[in-house]
Amino acid sequence: MQQEDSLQTPSSSSRRSLLGRASVGALAAGVLATGMGRASPAEAATTDIDVGILNFALNLEYLEGEYYNRGVSGLGLTNIGTPGTIIGGSPVPFNDPTLQKLFADIANDEASHVAFLRASLGTAAVPEPDIDFTDTFLSLGQAIGLPGFNPFADEVSFLLGAFVFEDIGVTAYNGAAPLITSSAYLGAAASILAIEGYHAGAIRSALYQANYAVYTDRIAAIRAAFSGIGPGTSVPADDAGDDGPNGTVNLAPTDTNSLAFARTPAQVLAIVFGGGTTSGGFFPNGIQGMFTSSAS
Repeated sequence: MQQEDSLQTPSSSSRRSLLGRASVGALAAGVLATGMGRASPAEAATTDIDVGILNFALNLEYLEGEYYNRGVSGLGLTNIGTPGTIIGGSPVPFNDPTLQKLFADIANDEASHVAFLRASLGTAAVPEPDIDFTDTFLSLGQAIGLPGFNPFADEVSFLLGAFVFEDIGVTAYNGAAPLITSSAYLGAAASILAIEGYHAGAIRSALYQANYAVYTDRIAAIRAAFSGIGPGTSVPADDAGDDGPNGTVNLAPTDTNSLAFARTPAQVLAIVFGGGTTSGGFFPNGIQGMFTSSAS
């Protein structure tokens, strides 16, 4: 079992070695040509695009890391320099030991992702932003038919909150993949993407067993509405929750070719900002780095 775990989760040192060998700045021309997010000409000229992408990923990993670690232990991320102000989050009263172990494993993975990205970026790493779990989930609950929704109240609610984050993370990493020219950098990014995919599949499977498809489908529709990627929008496909085609289980959000969705940073920010342009939702005061706006 230990050998299997090591195969699924590359060590921080090995991933950092891969990333360290990547040529910084190799992505500049490709990313600027696609209009990912909004970076001013001055920023584009003075800030390496690789750093911008890594810092964008770091902001998302801060969000996931705080969510899972607060739900599992009641404690936030540590050793991250100056922490942001975190609103909400408390230990989940788990009844199912299997779910508790699942989330403890995910919490450890997300904390490791934060440490890995911060170590890779060094002094260029952006600080943790302010994060709001309380008002954002209350608004989400109202929108999907769960007034007063608190994902930390019980283990199934925690699963539903996790569903929000994992699919966003997968589509965000996948959106950067076509822009990567360094094989070493692609290997490191693909490693994190794979782990996020494992998380998402496990969470979707557990939610399907809990018969929460009606709520996951509504969440998927909200993500699609904010980002323009999903069912009935620019990519006609099955980005449903756990109620797949003809009522079958849907373990992965895919397009009509069963390929994973990809979102640009601007599209991802549209979701996590709750429709805001430079702030809102989970990031009430926005984020730092090169990609900070949902405007395309």
